[in-house]
Amino acid sequence: MIRTGTADLPLHYGKVPEWLASRMARLGLAITEAVLAEYGTSGWIERMSDPFWFQALGCVMGMDWHSSGITTSVLGALKRAVNPISRELGICICGGRGNASRRTPDELTAVSHQFGLPDTDLVTASRLSAKVDNSCVQDGFQLYLHTFALDRSGNWAVVQQGMNSETGMARRYHWHSSKAGSFVSSPQTAIVGTNKGSIVNFSDFRADESRKAVMDFLKTHPDLQQKELVRLGLVPQNPVPLQLELWDRNLSLPKRHEVTAADASPSRLGAVLAAAYEHQFESFTEALLLKGVGPRTLQSLALVSEIIYGKAVRFSDPARFSFAHGGKDGHPFPVPLAIYDSTIQILERAVSSSKIGKSDQLAAVRNLHTLAVTIEQTQNPQADVPAVIARERAMSPHYGGKTVFE
Repeated sequence: MIRTGTADLPLHYGKVPEWLASRMARLGLAITEAVLAEYGTSGWIERMSDPFWFQALGCVMGMDWHSSGITTSVLGALKRAVNPISRELGICICGGRGNASRRTPDELTAVSHQFGLPDTDLVTASRLSAKVDNSCVQDGFQLYLHTFALDRSGNWAVVQQGMNSETGMARRYHWHSSKAGSFVSSPQTAIVGTNKGSIVNFSDFRADESRKAVMDFLKTHPDLQQKELVRLGLVPQNPVPLQLELWDRNLSLPKRHEVTAADASPSRLGAVLAAAYEHQFESFTEALLLKGVGPRTLQSLALVSEIIYGKAVRFSDPARFSFAHGGKDGHPFPVPLAIYDSTIQILERAVSSSKIGKSDQLAAVRNLHTLAVTIEQTQNPQADVPAVIARERAMSPHYGGKTVFE
C-alpha cells in the first residue's frame, strides 16, 4: 500500500447548491459507469488514486477548478450516486468529512460483508493511512476528511484531505492498495509540497530506530517519561529530518480564481474546440453522435470523453476540463445548465444502451476523444484561452449560465 500522490489546493468554505449537486451526482455516476464498462472496478479504483484525474473530474463536473471544495463535493456526489446501487456496480465509497469520516470503520464492515471481504484488513488500512498522513508526516495539515473507496475484489483507494488554517491551504492525499509496501516504512512514493525546510517523518525507512525509541519510551513509567521530556526540553531526541521532494504526481494549484493560458494546455483545448466547431469535422462528429447535437455540447462531451478514456498523462492540466461546464464561482465562466443537462442525457443514454449490449453510443463518445487527440497530434491547434473564456461568458445567458452568487 502506497500513497500515490498529493494535491495542494486553496482552502475554500461554502456549500454546493442543490442545482449543481444533483447534476454532479448524475454526471459522476454516468462517468463512473462508463469507466466500469471499459476498465472494470480496478480501473475505477486506480483513477480515484490519481490526484490529477480526480481534480480533472471535479473540474468537468462544474466545481471551482482549484479549490479544496472539489474534494468534498466530488466524493459527496459520487457517494450519493454510487452507494445506493453499490451491489450492482461492485464498488462503494465509505467515510466523508468530519463525523462521516469517523463512521468509516462501521461502513467498511457493512460493505465488506456485502462483498464477502475481510473487514478487519480494510478497517486497518483505513486507520493506518489516516494515521500516517495525520501523524507520521508532520507537514502542518490536519486531516478533516477521510474516504475509502473499494471494489468487490478488495482493491481500494483512500482519498483524504487536511487543512492548514494559517496558510489558507488544503492538501489532499491519495493512496492505492495495489502498491506493495508498509504503512510505517516509506509508504509514500514521495512527500511533495512547497519546501518549508525539514519536516519530521516517522514513516521514512530511515526512522526505524526512532520508531523503536518511541515505542520503548511509551512503555516506561509516566514519571520517567516526564523527566525525560523535561530533560530534552520537550524536543524529540535524534529526529530524522527529510527534505521535501518534488515529483510528477503532485498537483499544486494557485490561490487566484482566474483561469489563464498557463493553467490549460492551448493545444489540447484547441483540439477539442476544433473537433466541435470547425466545419471540416462536422460530418465526422455527426456520424459519431446523433444529429442535432450542437457544437457547444460536443465541446463538453469531448472533455467528458477524455475523463473516461484519456491516459494518465492527459490530466496534467486539470483546469482545461472546466471548459466543459464552467465553475460555480463563475471561473472560468458560469455553469451552462442547458449544456450540462444535454451532456448528462447523452452520456446516460450511451451507458444505458451499453448495458443491454448496444455499445455504439458509448463507442461514439470514445471516438470523440480519439478525434480530438488526432487533431492535436496532426494539426497542433492553439486555443486563445482568454478569448475562449470571453466567448463563453458572452454566451452564458443563452446557455442558462448560473453561479452560486445568483
